Amino acid sequence: MGSTSARNPENNGSAGVGRRDLIKRSAALGLISVPAMSFLSACASGGGSGNGDKAKAGKKTSKNPLGVNDTAQMEFVLFDGGFGKEYAEDAVKVYEKNLPRAKVKFSATQKIQSTLQPRFNQGTPPDLIDNSGAEQMDMGVLVGKNQLADLTPLLDAPSVDDPAKKVRDTLRPGIVEMGQFDGEQVWILYYAYTVYGVWYSQKALDSLDEQYPQTWDQMLAVCAKAKKKGMAGWTYAGKYPYYLPFSLYPMIGKVGGVEVLDAIDNLEPNAWKHPAVKACFEAYYELYKKGYVLKGTPGLDHIQSQTAWAKGKALFLPNGSWVENESANVIPQDFDLAVAAPTGIDSSDKMPFGTIWASGGEPFIVPSKAKNTEGGMEQLRIMLSEASSKNFTSKVKSLTAYNGGTEGITLTPGLKSGVAALDKAGENVVNPRLQDWYAQLQKEKIGVSGLGEMMAGRLTPAEAVKKIQGFADETAKDPSIKRYKHQ
Repeated sequence: MGSTSARNPENNGSAGVGRRDLIKRSAALGLISVPAMSFLSACASGGGSGNGDKAKAGKKTSKNPLGVNDTAQMEFVLFDGGFGKEYAEDAVKVYEKNLPRAKVKFSATQKIQSTLQPRFNQGTPPDLIDNSGAEQMDMGVLVGKNQLADLTPLLDAPSVDDPAKKVRDTLRPGIVEMGQFDGEQVWILYYAYTVYGVWYSQKALDSLDEQYPQTWDQMLAVCAKAKKKGMAGWTYAGKYPYYLPFSLYPMIGKVGGVEVLDAIDNLEPNAWKHPAVKACFEAYYELYKKGYVLKGTPGLDHIQSQTAWAKGKALFLPNGSWVENESANVIPQDFDLAVAAPTGIDSSDKMPFGTIWASGGEPFIVPSKAKNTEGGMEQLRIMLSEASSKNFTSKVKSLTAYNGGTEGITLTPGLKSGVAALDKAGENVVNPRLQDWYAQLQKEKIGVSGLGEMMAGRLTPAEAVKKIQGFADETAKDPSIKRYKHQ
């Protein structure tokens, strides 16, 4: 969605809440830009000399509940991606109006890591950062090295719209928990929400006189019918095969239960050898074997695969809800964009049809060594108001973490479909954490060297499982990598 980088799931948050609790509380959707996890480790040092000139805290009042120093500069660095800059610049104007003596230094860049990592290491980071994009800094490293401020003061502050309500009470279910890692502290505020699943044209499916398939036999039958009409069943970002988990991971959870995804996230021995993983890998491999994947897909990037799909060359595409905005210039007016939860194997699946992956994205952080942490949190408090949220939603076709702000806004077809998919899912929303906790494992190893090779026909499902389990075991044994676990 607007960035030149490939997309991958955002870091979403939290080891600090049980998955079942999060599933019960997660029920929201946004159309977010989901950038690629960086190959680069944050390499954050725990030190950094800093210059010792933190802004002196201001007086706490009803209009200034966080006690922002009203003469201190606040520096805000935004990821310059598909959402653009306007929504943030509008929120900055509100900050400057509320604190007329304060100056805001606002900038936007796609090079978050290379621009800001040296400043973290020097102890002079900005006050608020949208840590997103292909150069996103590794959240696990930042948290592990104590580089982030706990956002609890923001969450416990009165909300802009209703001082009787805390900010945390105005957020969509699951947002607070997603910002946690090892306990109650909240390190990240995800400003948007996304749904991952299988995207398709309802018009194309109708032209085949078919319903969206609920079992894998039905999926193969739909793909066979599509192939007869000159349309491939599937395509995906072959150059970035970590897109495949957007539908594959929730399918594994559906078939085997959330405990299988928990075991994978926890890097447990033999987690990848679970029968549910084997069944789902074999199902996807069957798409390749039967010729139901668009020819040349392994060589396509995310934009090329989305364009081929939008042009009707393939029926199904595993992706996130940012795809509607990102492909807006190639999706035909009458495409009737829709998203569905992953197709399962059969009636023996542990979770019902409709089980889907949805989670927060667009992670905002306040560095612990920032000069004006109160100012950074106050800017976020403003952004989490109804007015700022509505402004964001109307300008970029996305919902925010604020639970509301859609009145009077016409929902786009993809967003409408995503909301319906989440309604159908109910409590059956999963949130795999591997890409948050172990970015390199997820992207380079499981994605490129495992799933990518299997779907290109260079590994059998059994070989892919063995290889991926080996990668997970290596990560688990590496003393330099901080381990996270579901509680």
